[in-house]
Amino acid sequence: MKIAQLLEAKAKKYPDKSAYIFRGQPISFLELKNKSFQLANGLKSLGIKKGDKVAIYLPNWPEYIYGYLAAWCLGATVVPLDFMLTEDELVSCITHSEASILLAKNKANVSLLGIKNKCPGIKNICVCQEEGNNLLSLEGLINQSENKNPAVEIRDRDYAIIFYTSGTTGRPKGVLVNYLQLSAPPKAMECFVEDLSEDDVGLCSLPFSHLGGLIYIQNNLVYGISVVLMERFIPSEFLKNIEKYKITCFWMVPSMYYALLQMKEFETTDLSSLRWIDIFGAPSSPDALRRFHQYCPKADLLHGWGLTETNAPTTVIKKGSDKIGSVGKPAPWIEVKIFSDQDKELPAGEIGEIVVKGWVVTDGYYKDPEATSLAMRSGWFHTGDLGRFDNDADLYIVGRKKEMIKVSGEIVFEPEVEASLLKNPEVAEVAVIGAPDELRGEVPKAFIVLKEGSKLSAEDLRYFLRQHLAHFKIPHYFEFVKMLPKNRTGKINKETLRNP
Repeated sequence: MKIAQLLEAKAKKYPDKSAYIFRGQPISFLELKNKSFQLANGLKSLGIKKGDKVAIYLPNWPEYIYGYLAAWCLGATVVPLDFMLTEDELVSCITHSEASILLAKNKANVSLLGIKNKCPGIKNICVCQEEGNNLLSLEGLINQSENKNPAVEIRDRDYAIIFYTSGTTGRPKGVLVNYLQLSAPPKAMECFVEDLSEDDVGLCSLPFSHLGGLIYIQNNLVYGISVVLMERFIPSEFLKNIEKYKITCFWMVPSMYYALLQMKEFETTDLSSLRWIDIFGAPSSPDALRRFHQYCPKADLLHGWGLTETNAPTTVIKKGSDKIGSVGKPAPWIEVKIFSDQDKELPAGEIGEIVVKGWVVTDGYYKDPEATSLAMRSGWFHTGDLGRFDNDADLYIVGRKKEMIKVSGEIVFEPEVEASLLKNPEVAEVAVIGAPDELRGEVPKAFIVLKEGSKLSAEDLRYFLRQHLAHFKIPHYFEFVKMLPKNRTGKINKETLRNP
């Protein structure tokens, strides 16, 4: 993607149109271009050049967007950092990425000066909406800098991003995304949505430190859509924004729509403006998807799948498809297959690991050849997700490899048990893991969040599940909790449940 040219083109075509709306205040496409160019030249004055790493540690504020775009105008590599990270985690990511500048906001329990002292590669820290403490002002850098296109020559294979994974299974890995791959999500949207245009209004509550949030920025640049920006996902505010701004589209992870389904306001909110919704990021309950869809029947529900490493979305069901449990087919330029543990292709109906090939797939993990070679076997990227194809070549996600429970030699897939539990209307959220068992090796254990007022017992749920599951798949243990641990994208963090 040629970011500077896209900014200039959209500013010329839609100078007064809202690119973003934040806290009720519009930011026009012209202002977006001007501030991005000014920040780019400000970073250039501090010595940032093509190939340098620019780390960003901010909430979901417009300045995060300016940081991305400014760095890309210079051909630099952005290191987006989650605003929930601790100081130690920040130091680890910044040091590993070799970032030379940090765009940040002060936060309790995080010392920006401490980070600078612990990260010798950081030459400058620019602080947003604050001054002092021997740190530069981000606003000052923008306001004092020249508003012109830096005009840097950038190649497709130059690296645009190092995304650090959530690290729920160990040390985070830096996923490399090149400048050509920045165009992958918008290109996939064109393929799957077909009529995305400047008339669309998106609602973003996903963090910009993750691919789901970044896709809003990419679609804004390519299609000229307006985006209503939320600092974080608050279900009641999310519904109010749909109605207030006549939102036409958004994408979210399953836990977010489960949260919306629990709200009484969901049934009375005017959702008639919605044209399409994309659910992605984790296996979803078809029953919950159907319940969600009944309140916005005119909107296309696009159930999809993909990873940061594959520059998602990778597969999405067709508009109007009745296969709501499927995540559909890949875009034409992506190959997806199902492999056995011996890396042999499996026929339709058989469950195995999902592997992906194509220009959208990451080149690997930054400074981690071992993890790269492990994932890139036989010329295919091994996702760690388990799935199967039906006879129509539609893909179904079964779960992660680590979400298999072996009960006396029988295989139980955690997402299947979760989907069955979610059929019960009194269950709000659920997570199933394997628990050690002397007799059977391991057995399923379910963590249950009940809807308000429910008095369901473990025995009630066992009786309910006998109608839907084989006996060996029914959890041996039920633990009722008020909430489930989640990461910043809203995915349930099972590692916390496994290792409390």
